[in-house]
Amino acid sequence: MSGPSHKPLRTEADYLSDASGWEKPLIAVISIAWALFQLSLPRLVILDSVTVRAIHLAFAMVLVFLTVSITRHKRLRPGDRVHPVDYLLAAIGCLAALYIVFDWTGITMRSGIPIGRDVAISIVLIVLVFEASRRVIGPALGIIAIVFTVYAFLGPRMPLIFAFRGVSLEKYLSQVALSTEGIYGIPLDVSANTVFLFVLLGSMLNKAGAGHFYNNLALSLLGKYKGGPAKAAVVASGLTGLVSGSSIANVVTTGTFTIPLMKKVGYPAKIAAATEVAASTNGQLMPPIMGAAAFIIAEYLSIPYLDVVKAAAIPAFVSYFALFYITHLEASKLGMRGLAKPDIPSFVGVMKAGFYYLIPLIVLIYELMIMRHTPKLAAFNAIVVLVVIILAKEAVRALREKGGLAQALRRGIDTIGSGLISGSRNMLPVAMATATAGIVVGIVNLGIGSLIVQIVERLSGGNIFLLLSITAFASLVIGMGLPTTATYIVMASITVPIIINLSALGVVGFIPPIAAHLFCFYFGILADDTPPVGLAAYAAAAIAKTDPIATGIKGFSYDLRTAVIPFMFVFNAELVLYGVESFAQALLIFVMAILGAFAFTNAVQGWFITRNKWYEVPLFLLASLIFFFPAIVTRVLGLDPGIRYYMYLVAMAIYAAAFLLQKARMRSGHGHLCGSLPASEGKDEVGSAPSLLI
Repeated sequence: MSGPSHKPLRTEADYLSDASGWEKPLIAVISIAWALFQLSLPRLVILDSVTVRAIHLAFAMVLVFLTVSITRHKRLRPGDRVHPVDYLLAAIGCLAALYIVFDWTGITMRSGIPIGRDVAISIVLIVLVFEASRRVIGPALGIIAIVFTVYAFLGPRMPLIFAFRGVSLEKYLSQVALSTEGIYGIPLDVSANTVFLFVLLGSMLNKAGAGHFYNNLALSLLGKYKGGPAKAAVVASGLTGLVSGSSIANVVTTGTFTIPLMKKVGYPAKIAAATEVAASTNGQLMPPIMGAAAFIIAEYLSIPYLDVVKAAAIPAFVSYFALFYITHLEASKLGMRGLAKPDIPSFVGVMKAGFYYLIPLIVLIYELMIMRHTPKLAAFNAIVVLVVIILAKEAVRALREKGGLAQALRRGIDTIGSGLISGSRNMLPVAMATATAGIVVGIVNLGIGSLIVQIVERLSGGNIFLLLSITAFASLVIGMGLPTTATYIVMASITVPIIINLSALGVVGFIPPIAAHLFCFYFGILADDTPPVGLAAYAAAAIAKTDPIATGIKGFSYDLRTAVIPFMFVFNAELVLYGVESFAQALLIFVMAILGAFAFTNAVQGWFITRNKWYEVPLFLLASLIFFFPAIVTRVLGLDPGIRYYMYLVAMAIYAAAFLLQKARMRSGHGHLCGSLPASEGKDEVGSAPSLLI
């Protein structure tokens, strides 16, 4: 599968600066109109879901055709005009997307028996969705949808094992373009009703200066410690991930500050970039956005959104703690020190200058967790608070500088407008990905899904380990050319039913549906730094001025600690808090999972308090397995499942044995200089004890 080019990724600023003359304000007005339309839905305007989805898609298609050239990666020169053909495509795309609203009654009356007009407009819509998707996210998702489409029509001519009864053109179009089962399906609904407001909140925070505040806050807390900038990158990316939901946006927001700082204190460019990639990629694991997947999972499973957040919490935080630990191990290998005091921002000064950037996040969490409002209403209220903060900030600034309030109001409105434009522009990949992925989902629901389930089930031989491995590999490959949300939708449509079916048949132990969905999502995320594509790796490598392939490989080695977590929570559902009844039980599982991630990290990174010997690696892996899945010991030995938590003591003893082995080796003088790191990664020095209290 071909991936994107190595050229720099376009931002909304590039799109806007490419426009010429009156086209620039036209595009800005359309972007602001889209954002205001979405903002009106939670409180002011009541529309049926089909109308909302159609308008959402219409706005997205218009902006794609007006802002992204047909060559996609070729930047327009400032001053170039939008091509007349693109104006025509934008107009046709808008009307085709809204056709389902204009004639909804007629379409439902002749359901499954489209007339000539329905057929013509549906074909135009599908073709333009493919083209808009290709322009904004590349050809991969469109190719996958086309393959599914061809398979749907040629099914009767396929070999026996792949044979499918096939579909007629009328049935295909009715399903994909004239119903809520295809393009206008659940993925687009989630994009229109929920994701947009969270992306808008993140964009407005970024335009208001919150990204710089998060970086400074992390540096003020962690800059003095060994590898402080890398630790700050992890924390800053986690904070940004709360509202960003995009690994690439995370890289370009926090990496601009943290990568140069990491290089300044001695991190090689490749390691600095890889650390930021791993931190930013994991930003999509952080509730509440989770790269839009949290909302789609909730819709697919018909469960409350907060249940998804609860299930995702422990794996997300464990992954971040493990990455934090990796930065310490790397700093220990390189013999690094913290930043000099003059380079560390004052915590009090940082908080004094930007504490108000935390208020929208506090409001968001309060609305979701305490008030139990819907996600879109919570995001709406947080945005309203942020707007007030932006205006108040400019007013205070005007009073301090003895400037005019009218000018302050203008600056505030400019910031808000810029945030609205940025939010709309940042939504284009999500909107087009969900619309195109909806085509795949619609085709799967025509009956292909059950056939694919049988094929994959045969390939795996009913072996859950092989099935999960196939799913993980397929997610990584498909995700090379797709956004995380699209990868998740495609893989969830294909493999989640198989996993759940094997569980229902008793082939494996019980696997909660939420665990199966999160498994597909996690490996979709990891594709963002998987060579040879890895979009986040290219973005970070451009900032660090290093090789993107090497960055992707290094970043993926860091993300192996994330790759092991999905396998663990499929077999141990307690990691997603399934069946966990008390806070104390959840806390115990969380702490032990952190230790499990640490032990696995020690094995993969080849370092604990000094360089590992080969015979110590099995100890780390065994300890990690028991920390993550204590019941495996009771099952293997046929013990009472009720004593499974006592197995944590066994894991601690094994982990301690590895520590004592290395400690003894260090005392005997054999723990120093046990091999050397590559020249590009610095000197090999003995690290400190594996503690976060550095």
